[in-house]
Amino acid sequence: MINYNPKDWFVFIFRFSRSDTFRQLLPLLFAVGVYSGLVAYLELNYLQEEAANHLKNLGLMHSVLGFVISLLLVFRTNTAYDRWWEGRKVWGSLTNCSRNLALKLQACLQEPEDKLFFRQMIPNFAFALKNHLRENEDYQELDSVLDLKTEKHLPNQIASAIFSKVNELHQTGTLSAGQLMILDQEIRNLTDVTGASERIKNTPIPFTYSVFIKKFIFFYVMTLPFGWAFSMGYYVIPMVMLVLYAMASLELIAEEIENPFGSDDNDLPLDQICANIRKHVGELLG
Repeated sequence: MINYNPKDWFVFIFRFSRSDTFRQLLPLLFAVGVYSGLVAYLELNYLQEEAANHLKNLGLMHSVLGFVISLLLVFRTNTAYDRWWEGRKVWGSLTNCSRNLALKLQACLQEPEDKLFFRQMIPNFAFALKNHLRENEDYQELDSVLDLKTEKHLPNQIASAIFSKVNELHQTGTLSAGQLMILDQEIRNLTDVTGASERIKNTPIPFTYSVFIKKFIFFYVMTLPFGWAFSMGYYVIPMVMLVLYAMASLELIAEEIENPFGSDDNDLPLDQICANIRKHVGELLG
């Protein structure tokens, strides 16, 4: 995730980051510019006047369709941002849950060995969930406390190990029944966070809806030169490129943020969140 100063307009306008949509769309913008120039050249030099008068009426169609497509794009971006923000709230709850669990364990446990186990396993859960959501099998960030099977659901294994350890401490008399109930709620929140994160990641926008928006943008932009060439001449080239840039950029942004758990520039800072959980849990149980 990119940290930035929202008041620095000059940097926003003239700096192109890796995630900037202009870079991604540049080949398509160039192709559409050439296409628009070719359509304008043919219409201005070879089209008969009667046919030209009919094509001028396409502007009315573009006005109506432009309003419709703007509504679709607003709904698309709002839906994607809702998924991004929900993901942030879910991982914020994981941070709070990890702190609360560490606070309660610090008060309930006396043996340093027991505290060491949870000091390692609670951050391990966050790192394992991050790698699980990114489909990354590199688990070098985890402390090697248990013999975990990487081919299976790693967050579930760690959550199960945490609860098994708490239950063992209860059976040995280290934790009372009341303390077990208090800790059980925090451990349950770990699996709730896992399920919510997997729901966001594995439920993208319906395929038909996504395809429809892309096709709508494509055919809308492809017909713009026919209706605008007579009124704008060759100025239709930059105008069509600008319209394509605005509409396609909104779709690209929505595609990127609808899965907020990746490693793109606009995704959630999961690495930083996991590092903070390890730091705070270490301070509480250190």
